[in-house]
Formats: sequence, structure tokens, C-alpha cells
Amino acid sequence: MAGLAVQLYTRNSLTTAASLGSPMSTLDEAGRREYYRIDDSVALEINPLSSADQASQDAMHDTSTLFDLLSELHVSEFESQHLMRQLDERDRVLNSFLKSLSKRIDLLGEVVAHTALGKLGAPQPVKLSEGGIQFNSQQGFAVGEQLSIKMVLMPQAAGLMLRARVSQCDALADGNFDISSDFVNLPDAQRQLLARHVLQRQAQHRRQALEQGQPSGN
Repeated sequence: MAGLAVQLYTRNSLTTAASLGSPMSTLDEAGRREYYRIDDSVALEINPLSSADQASQDAMHDTSTLFDLLSELHVSEFESQHLMRQLDERDRVLNSFLKSLSKRIDLLGEVVAHTALGKLGAPQPVKLSEGGIQFNSQQGFAVGEQLSIKMVLMPQAAGLMLRARVSQCDALADGNFDISSDFVNLPDAQRQLLARHVLQRQAQHRRQALEQGQPSGN
């Protein structure tokens, strides 16, 4: 697919093209499931989780109240969208009011996001799907090691606090490491938020490819 860096992979996949690094497979009781993976740019903070932190559901939330607030804000907004669509059919006045209120909350979220971005640093290139993330790191991690990931999706500045398990770590010529990881215990709302972001970025890449006169593929 020219002009669009989108790859399709499965949870049970064991191999992938060398240029893409290792597979970001995620296993669960549902068995095989396919995700689209895109080239993206996100702000990241990666930290290894200790054995005690891995057993605690609150370990990551204790590290950053501000980022925790940003994450909860965007997940809550995402979860309320289907209710807004139902209201649109029943009470247009109430729906208009709630949309106005939602816009104010979005503006507040942007203020919080810019503060959080100042701590995370500039966005960096990654390969992202709702199942996992592949990124470069100055620090290497052992396969199977669990990570705490603070991630801000651009341009909407949606903050997510995630756990991931390292599936592969390759040393690079420049001294950095190429890390492939799978998200662990990802709540459904966050998974859907990631899926929406991937689809939006995919559509954006297609539009850009068309504007540049490149075939966008299917």
C-alpha cells in the first residue's frame, strides 16, 4: 500500500517482515484477532515495572496524578459518545448543551495535556495498534518484562496509561534498542480509543496520499 505504512498482523503471529521488527502478538481466550498497525508519532514515557508493581493495579496511577487525570478524562469522554448520539435523536436542545459542555471539557483537557507533554518530551516515531506498540529506546528490556507506558496520542492529546509486555528487543547500530511490546490487561474503553485513533490516522494518511497523487490502496 504505497504512501501508507499500515501492516496487518494477528495475535498468534510468530513471524513478521524483518523491516518491521518482531511481532506484537497478544494472546487471549478469544484466539486469533487481527489489528492494523500504523506508523505514528506519539509522546512516550517508558518505565520497567517491578514484581510488586506488576501485581498492583494502582502502581502506575501513583506516579502521576496529572497524567492519570488526563487519561481518565479522555476515556470518560470516549465512553459517553454513544449516549450523546442517542440524545441527538431524542432531545436536540439538551444534546446541544452537552456538546457545548463537552467542548469546554476538551479545552480543559488540552491545558492538562500540554502540561503533561512538557514532562514527556517531544513525540517520537512508533508503530502502533490497539494490540501493542513498537518503539526505539535508549534502554534495553528483557523479553517478558512488563513496562509502564504513558502515551499521548497526537494531535488530540489523548493521554493513556498502559501496561505492556516486551515481546522482542533488538540492539541497533546507533546504540539504541528496537522494542516490540504487547499491551497487557487493556480495558475495553482504552482499546476502542486506540482503535479509533488508528482508523483516524489511517484515513488521514490516505487523504494525504491522494493529495500527493499517490495510490492509497484499499
